[in-house]
Amino acid sequence: MAYTIVFKVEGGADVKTQAEQGENLLELARRIGVAIDAPCAGNGTCGKCRVKLISGALEVEKNPHLSQEDFDAQWRLACQSKVHGDAVIWVPMSASAFRNNIKTADLSSPEELARYEAMTEEIFSSGIARGVQETGVGVAVDIGTTTVTAAMLDLATGHVLAKASMGNGQIRFGADVINRIIQQSKPGGVERLRHAVREETLIPIFESLCRGADKKPEDISRIVIAGNTTMEHLFVGADAQTIRLEPYVPEFLELHGKTAGELGLPAKADAPVIFAPNVGSYVGGDISAGVLPAMLWHSGEMALFIDLGTNGELVFGNEDYMLCCACSAGPAFEGGDISCGMRATHGAVDSCTIDPETMEPTLSIIDGDKPMGLCGSGLIAIISELFRCGIINAQGKFVREGKRVRYDQYGGAAYVLAFADESATGSDITLDESDLDNFIRAKAAIFSAIRTMLKSLDMTVDDIDKIIIAGGIGSGIDIGKAISIGMLPRQELTKYSYIGNSSLTGACAMLLSDEAAEKVFEIGRNMTYIELSTHPGYMDEFVAACFVPHTDAHLFD
Repeated sequence: MAYTIVFKVEGGADVKTQAEQGENLLELARRIGVAIDAPCAGNGTCGKCRVKLISGALEVEKNPHLSQEDFDAQWRLACQSKVHGDAVIWVPMSASAFRNNIKTADLSSPEELARYEAMTEEIFSSGIARGVQETGVGVAVDIGTTTVTAAMLDLATGHVLAKASMGNGQIRFGADVINRIIQQSKPGGVERLRHAVREETLIPIFESLCRGADKKPEDISRIVIAGNTTMEHLFVGADAQTIRLEPYVPEFLELHGKTAGELGLPAKADAPVIFAPNVGSYVGGDISAGVLPAMLWHSGEMALFIDLGTNGELVFGNEDYMLCCACSAGPAFEGGDISCGMRATHGAVDSCTIDPETMEPTLSIIDGDKPMGLCGSGLIAIISELFRCGIINAQGKFVREGKRVRYDQYGGAAYVLAFADESATGSDITLDESDLDNFIRAKAAIFSAIRTMLKSLDMTVDDIDKIIIAGGIGSGIDIGKAISIGMLPRQELTKYSYIGNSSLTGACAMLLSDEAAEKVFEIGRNMTYIELSTHPGYMDEFVAACFVPHTDAHLFD
């Protein structure tokens, strides 16, 4: 028997559909295009797919992520709910904001545009010539695991005509690439993943660019796409299973000869689509493109390039050689695996200070007065503050008591970032010891990857001349606080710089120059890829880094 289900999306239009008895609510929402965040891919482990039953019936499975109070107030996890009759479901902004409201580096602000122009000028001052065969306009795209950003450029002048970004439609299949690959392996998975990134994400972005620049799709004569290895495979429908299985060999590193018509993109049918080359299973075209504006390949200085996002990728080297690796930091930097975590969108705490005496927090909130949760930069800030104030110890355990530190019947503790009347959710926002443990592992993955790469060259952090941070999360990070918790190496702050979305900048340079595109392919072929999961000594480094700041505190003196 079919039942009528109505999704009432906060800030959007109602969506009505028919569903069969027993159909999973999250799967139903996916099927009809209702955006509900599910970083854990619907396994019931993240608690982010909260919706509210306004009327009707659902068959539900109780979940520890919902308190009895929330459950009695008709809050449900979509992934743990099944259709059991006609129902009206409210989808709050917190569940769907990831699609359109994520704060990202997409050349929208004057600072980002100025940074992009300076880096582009540096690329073309290095001896790489501008110029391509195509005329008209082109589109550069950075397909990220969480967000997709794009820019339309005049191929003759290089002027940025329009910018656009939105959450990757594949998010609902999981926050990380492993969950996406697993989803692809299921019946119909290849097309579901392609549809999510193409029809739900790229085509709307291309349409937005055309509107913004007053152009037609047939005016687009050249396209460059930079994405991590998994994103590029999922977009073209290539089998991504070998990426996560030994010996970790992707189906392709370089992909040539593709056109917009073949890939179903709204552009001139024969417009070439150039994919930035992958280097290994977990270092993809976003990194090879990103290294171009980072200029490691054109300098004698030893530079460490770190791209922080849903994944953590690192490159170390100079004009003579470059090593690269990816670390399994997990989705913590994007708010995943954290009970109060969220992406960098409306209501997210992106910075924090704590009074060492009263333990009262002072919060910086994105576009809001009351917090909804913590994004990555806010998480780094609050953990640094908790440690600085002696509220947690090196193991990430709470060691102080007070109004802001709450203990449960089992002795587990949590810090209350905002009480119910202080939050936008109407519930307490807390950071507990399991959250701290998840984040400590994520930051340990970054630092241990740095140490492993350096040790393979018989070097130390003192041999690093400069450290370049890229990626959306990097713009909001307090570098000093990231150092204090052992995430980044102890170096003078003047050695650190932030270059924004280097992947999109590199893709734009490839769009404007055949020589720049060839240089990116050369960079990709010349980088040496280290697979950390099989690298001897990495696990020892990782375990040593799973403390705040580290088991060897002298590294951060």
